[in-house]
Amino acid sequence: MKILITGVSGQLGRCLVERLGNEHQIIAADRTVLDLSNPETVVATVREIAPDLIINPAAYTAVDKAESEPELAAAVNTYAVAALAEAAKTLRIPLIHYSTDYVYAGNKKDADGKLAPYTESDPVAPLNVYGQTKAGGEQAIRESGCRHLIFRTSWVYSPYGKNFLLTMLKLAAEREQLNIVNDQFGAPTSAITVADITAQIIAQINSAKEASSAENWWTAHLGTYHLVNAGVTNWCDFTRAIVQEARLAGLLTTGPEIKGIPAISYPTPAKRPENSMLDLSKLKRVFGVSVPEWQDSLNECLRRLH
Repeated sequence: MKILITGVSGQLGRCLVERLGNEHQIIAADRTVLDLSNPETVVATVREIAPDLIINPAAYTAVDKAESEPELAAAVNTYAVAALAEAAKTLRIPLIHYSTDYVYAGNKKDADGKLAPYTESDPVAPLNVYGQTKAGGEQAIRESGCRHLIFRTSWVYSPYGKNFLLTMLKLAAEREQLNIVNDQFGAPTSAITVADITAQIIAQINSAKEASSAENWWTAHLGTYHLVNAGVTNWCDFTRAIVQEARLAGLLTTGPEIKGIPAISYPTPAKRPENSMLDLSKLKRVFGVSVPEWQDSLNECLRRLH
């Protein structure tokens, strides 16, 4: 397939290009090719490229900065996504888009008062500008009527760019103590895992296309899914795992003391959800994929850094 991938300088974009590059013709669209901050140009550019599939990992992801730059965040996360969806609908090209756990309020609990994972049918209620603009992008895709898959993910890290994993490795090498939030819960998710599962699903799309059954496939599969690593932890225990496994891998010679703190002790401009847990049942049932535990994907990512 000829696949247009946006945001290729970002961590998920890079992992997608790496994973899909040997199997498909990749059009790697950075800002010089496709400027998502200028939605008016998006449809014309996609028409010129004429891909078989659009994959959109590009996003404005500076969660705190978005509070003071809501217009720019909306331009990339909502309006540019709407333009991509319009292009996909007009040109009859399917769209794969990535969203976030931040579309939820992060306070879901079960009957016993314990935090419970969100399902795709739970209502969105974002706490911050970033989440609001990502929810807006999702809605624009649905309203466009294009063939689409929306994958909500969380706590994404990779060997590339700026992310929690790389920041913790740097700080662990420099400091004797790290104070890390321990009352926010979710699944640390490797961009490598997201790219691999995306590749498996694209293989299904391609098989349906070759069998001339694309229409039936999209009727059965179109929609929104949660795509994260399996399991749950908090930021503090994730940091402990990073340090422990990095020492075993020879990436760190010593490890700092890691102290858990409540989120209220680490105020940020943007409010964060307490509960970022996402249920994977629909993804597994509909696509038949297996999802690795977050600890296994962490080790795989650390091996790439060695």
